Amino acid sequence: MYSGQKVLLRAYKKEDVPIAQEYLNDMEVRRFLQPGIPYPYTLEDEYKWYEQQSASGDIYSFAIECLETGRYIGGCGVNQMDWKNRVCTIGIFIGDKNYWNKGYGMDAMYLLKQFVFDQMNVHKIRLDVYSFNGRAIALYEKAGFKKEGVFREEIFRDGTYYDVIRMGILRSENLGF
Repeated sequence: MYSGQKVLLRAYKKEDVPIAQEYLNDMEVRRFLQPGIPYPYTLEDEYKWYEQQSASGDIYSFAIECLETGRYIGGCGVNQMDWKNRVCTIGIFIGDKNYWNKGYGMDAMYLLKQFVFDQMNVHKIRLDVYSFNGRAIALYEKAGFKKEGVFREEIFRDGTYYDVIRMGILRSENLGF
C-alpha cells in the first residue's frame, strides 16, 4: 500500500495474527509498548483485535512488511484522532528483533508521517515514549519529533518508576529525512 526504501505499510492479513501474538508476548518487545501489567496476549485476543480492524473510523493500523523478504516484522498506525484540532496519536513497533537497529523503523516512521500529513490532513502528530527506551527516542528525534513534556514517574516497569515523554511534530516541521 505505502512503499518505502525498506518496508511496505499494508493492511494486516489473517496470517499475521499468530506472528503478532508472538511479537507482543516477547517481554523485551512488550516492555516498550504498553503501560499496563505485562500479561500475555492469547491468540484469541489477537484474532479479536484483527477482526475489529476497519477502513473506517479514527484508528488506522498498518502491518510493517520487509520489502526484501516479504516478512511481517511489526506494526504502526494512528491510535487516536482529534479531528477538530487535527491532532493524532501514533504508535510503532518492530517485533522481529532481527530487524532492530537497521533502519526499518525509521523507514516505517517516514511512511506513517507521510500518510498522516498527506492523506489525513493532520496538523500535528504526537506520541508517548518511555524514558528507558533510548533507541525509540533517538529514532523519533531523528524523524523530527520534539520533546514537549514529561510525565514524571508515570510508568512502573521492572520494579522502578519511569517517566513518560510526550513528543510531537507539526506539519510545518516535517521536512522528511
